[in-house]
Amino acid sequence: MIPDGEIKKLPQRAWFERLNLLNIIVIVFLFLTIFSGKNLMDNNRPADVVAGFKYFIKKFFPPDFSDFSLILESLGETFQIAIVSTFIAVIFSLVISIGASRNVSPSWLVQTTRMFLNITRTLPSLIWAFIFVIFFGPTPIAGVFALTFYSLGYLGKFFSESFESMDIKVARGLKLIGANPVQAFLYGLWPNVKAQVWSQSLWMLEYNIRSASIIGLVGAGGIGMELNKAMEMASGFQRVTAILICILVIVIFLDLLGQGIRRWITQKINPKSISD
Repeated sequence: MIPDGEIKKLPQRAWFERLNLLNIIVIVFLFLTIFSGKNLMDNNRPADVVAGFKYFIKKFFPPDFSDFSLILESLGETFQIAIVSTFIAVIFSLVISIGASRNVSPSWLVQTTRMFLNITRTLPSLIWAFIFVIFFGPTPIAGVFALTFYSLGYLGKFFSESFESMDIKVARGLKLIGANPVQAFLYGLWPNVKAQVWSQSLWMLEYNIRSASIIGLVGAGGIGMELNKAMEMASGFQRVTAILICILVIVIFLDLLGQGIRRWITQKINPKSISD
């Protein structure tokens, strides 16, 4: 053992030597958070939270389920919009994401494709819905196009990152022995990414159910249109509550269902893995 008197302190680096890019980003983020929070609090108008809560309880409760059949019909249309738009987006995203993967496509195609995905992802689904309502009018078709374009941005990014994380030597080997590009993809790349693709597609479906409930506020079909009508009626607040409760129940159910399906898919492909 080393005598206590001979123990030397470990050399310590100066504070500026400990800084790296990650530490600088964290410090800047904390500074911006404090600065932004202070400005928001200074510009905030005083509010009577208790009075607001009492008003909410008085106006929005009890829920009015008198038009429950109409609510269910609108929820069905919402679900159909989400299903169709997600399916179309998944198909197109699989093709587009290959062009956005650095380990598969040339640089010029990657940059062009990623620029397109960034543009589609930048605009919120509500803005896409507003644009397509101008083209198609207040119909569910506008909602399908809106959610399809919005989903392309996210699924294209997710899928391309999944493809980039895979080793494509097998796919290239198959092409060398005579396989066409489709066969090389199906047998060399797809088996390694299909679990991620399924999981990401299910997540997008769950998200689109929520989005399809909102885009109706600008006339793109679904339960959002009924929600907008109820909000415009002076006596419709209790109906708003009923609609929101129905949306909440559907979203929770789909979330639990999606977790179960993702777990089943992961265990089917890799029984030793633990999903979620």
